[in-house]
This record gives sequence, C-alpha cells and structure tokens, in this order.
Amino acid sequence: MGWLSLAIWTPIVFGAISLLLGREGQQNLVRWFALLGSLVGLAVTLPVVFGFKVGTAAMQFVERHSWVERFNIHYHLGVDGLSMWFVPLTAFITVIVVIAAWEVITDRVHQYMGAFLILSGLMIGVFASLDGILFYTFFEATLIPMYLIIGIWGGPNKIYAAFKFFLYTLLGSLLTLVALIFLYNASGGSFDIATWHRLPLSMTAQTLIFFAFLAAFAVKVPMWPVHTWLPDVHVEAPTGGSAVLAAIMLKLGAYGFLRFSLPIAPDAAHHWAWLMITFSIVAVIYVGLVAMVQKDMKKLVAYSSVAHMGFVTLGFFIFNDLGMAGGIVQMIAHGFVSAAMFLAIGVLYDRVHSRDIAAYGGVVNKMPRFAAFALLFVMANCGLPGTAGFVGEWMVILAAVKFNFWIGLLSATALILGAAYSLWMYKRVYLGPVGNHHVEELTDIGGREFFIMALLAIATLYMGLYPKPFTDVMDASVANLLQHAAQSKLR
Repeated sequence: MGWLSLAIWTPIVFGAISLLLGREGQQNLVRWFALLGSLVGLAVTLPVVFGFKVGTAAMQFVERHSWVERFNIHYHLGVDGLSMWFVPLTAFITVIVVIAAWEVITDRVHQYMGAFLILSGLMIGVFASLDGILFYTFFEATLIPMYLIIGIWGGPNKIYAAFKFFLYTLLGSLLTLVALIFLYNASGGSFDIATWHRLPLSMTAQTLIFFAFLAAFAVKVPMWPVHTWLPDVHVEAPTGGSAVLAAIMLKLGAYGFLRFSLPIAPDAAHHWAWLMITFSIVAVIYVGLVAMVQKDMKKLVAYSSVAHMGFVTLGFFIFNDLGMAGGIVQMIAHGFVSAAMFLAIGVLYDRVHSRDIAAYGGVVNKMPRFAAFALLFVMANCGLPGTAGFVGEWMVILAAVKFNFWIGLLSATALILGAAYSLWMYKRVYLGPVGNHHVEELTDIGGREFFIMALLAIATLYMGLYPKPFTDVMDASVANLLQHAAQSKLR
C-alpha cells in the first residue's frame, strides 16, 4: 500500500473503529483514539510532502490497480503540484478539529469523531484520484458525513441547512456524472483523467462538458450566484463542521476546475472565461459588501469565504502563471485562516452561546490572549502583508492587472472591503469597554484552545513570511497546465 492510500484509508479505518466505540463511559477513550487516528493520518502524509520532487509536472506517488475491470475503472492515485499540498492540509485540519471538539462535543462523541475522520480520508481521496469514477465516488461520498455532521450536531435549523447543502451539491454533481459518461464513450472506454486531457473534442462538446462540470464545481466553491447555501449551512453547522467546510470542502470545487474543466475543455474554458471572471468579480465585490452588513459573526465569515474564493476562480480564468499559482496559494491560505476564524467564533459561542456581534464588546479586557490570536486571524483575513492571506490575493491582483487594468482594480477593492468588514467585526466584538455581564464573566482560553490557536497562528505566519516552499511545489504543474490549456483540442 502506497503513502497516498495510507493517507486516505488510515483516517477512514480509525473513523470506522471510532463508530464502534460507542458504549457509555467510553467518551474519553473515543477522543484519545480519534486523536491518535488523526495524528497517524497526518504522519502518513509527511512522506508525500518531504518525498515530493519539485520541478516536475509529472504525477508522483502513483498507485494503479484494477477496480471494476469490466468498465475499465481503476483505483488510480497520484499527486502533482496542483494537489500535493491539499493532502497534508486536510490531515492537519482534521487534527485541529478533533482537538477543538474535545470538551465541546459531549453527545454522540464516537459518531462525531468517526464522521470527521472518515470525511478526512474521503477528501484526501478527491485530491489524489486520477480515475474519473474514483474521483466522483470520493467527491460524492464526502456529502454523507458532512450531511450528518450538520444534521445531528447543528443549530436549531440544522435539518433545513443539511438538506439545502445536500440538495445543492447533489444536483450539481449529477451533471458531472453525465459528463464523465460522455467522456468515457468519447475516449473509447476509459475513465483515466490523463487520457481525457488528450482527447480532441468539438466546441459544442467542450461547451457542454464545461458547463456540466461548472454546475458541480461552482456550487462547491461556491461561486456567485449559487453561493446562497453556504451562509445558512455555516450558521447551523457545529464549529468543527464550519472549519472543515471552509478550510477543505470548498477547495474540492476549485480543484475540480484545475483537474477537469481547464485541461479537458480548454477551448470552452477560454471562450467562457469572461463569464467566470464576471462571476468572480461579483463575488469579490458584491458578496464583500453583503458581508459588511451581517450581524451574525458566522454569516460574516461565510460571506467573506465566498469573496475570498472569488479570488481563486479569478486567478484560474485569467490564464497566466502568476494568477493560477496565486489562486492555489489562496486556497491553501484560506484553509488556515478560515478554519481559524470559525474556531475563534466557536470559542466565543461555547461561552456566551451567541454569534450576534451586538452581544459582545470589550472581549479583550477579559480574554487578552484569545483577542491577540483573533487579531492575527482577522488581519490575515484582511490580507495583511506577512500573513498567509496576503500572498495569494496579491499574486492574483498582480496577475489581474497584467491581464486587464480595470479587472485588477476591481479585484483590489476586495482588500478594502475585507479590511472594512473584518476590522469592523473585531472592533465591535473585542475592543472598547466590557459590553455586558456575559462578557464580564468570560475567562480566557485554556491550554487546549491556546494550542490549536497557536498551531494555526504559526501556519498563518509561516506561509505569509516564507511562501516559497508552497509556490515552488506548484510552479511546474501550473506551467504545464497553462501550456496544455493554451493548445486547442478542437477536432
């Protein structure tokens, strides 16, 4: 079994065993077992990071076994510079979520931990799949644990939110399945994604395939105007669910554009790039303005996520190396920063049981250590230089200016809007005199919360101060994808 298989199946196996440890009095055992599973899951991704050969666009750590021989479906795994970082990122966020839930989740602990571990393995499977059906299987399977996480441990309207999440993402994915079957027939009976990359297609076929993939990936990102499910889901989801959703699950759709839409339908991607750029700019500006008027902290950060992911799709569809690399860097950075933002909201919610911004004020007086971490994450969300949030956004803005000055100027407004809504929230929640007796009774974060905040702070600062290891890994694959997408596949 290769390292990628271990990265996928280790958390799934630990998660499945966690589900069996559900008897009374075993909650602590389940927590420690889940932590062990998440740490082992992270450990087995390290050989992928340190063994990855920089400077080549070739797939690495490739595993290929026959799965459904009759239909030429293979258990085919591999990573390149486009996908490698998402494997350890997923495992890292899983460790954070398990620790964050330690004292917070007291009901059905075994199911909660099991669902997150299984979800972790499935998401890594999406990033590592090189077979169309294997990708689709992992992609769709992620819906099940996330649906349960929202539906069981969510807020008062959890059933509505879980159903909306499932319905939006499933309907979008059905068109993807149609596209996969079409490509299977067009390629003479292959589900190999690399084979599809070389497949000549007519403009009509490419356009239909492009929009079929768009239906699934745009919902998952989510892009404007199909983003409306995200705020509802974030509001109702438990803190860990929001963290994983923002940090990893939103990246599945953006990754789909890189692996499927751009290389399989390059002519259609170029032809419809104006539409994708328009959607992205609207997400950056309009959704940023919507974030400014939110009264709920989770909704504000949820809309902020939509705006930040608008940078990602903008970077992809302006078709230059700086923009595309910037989009991927933004995906990784958003994984750290958005997870930190939602976990910080969770810290406050666990104490006051409210997400309303107006319910706070002067938190820094009672929780100075926590307020310091929150300030760092808010600054990263603004795109402050020296933090992870700056690198990707700046690369995309530079690329956008190079592509078209006015698009670059419009995208740069996101930095102003991001600073406005993030600092406005921080000012009202953390600064000033103590707002009410709930805030007066607050106690600062303990060792467990300090530890997870510190881990995310280190990741945010490291990526912001020294992004070279991240960009070096993806440079060759980005150049290869752009070269491939520049060649017409029309027949």
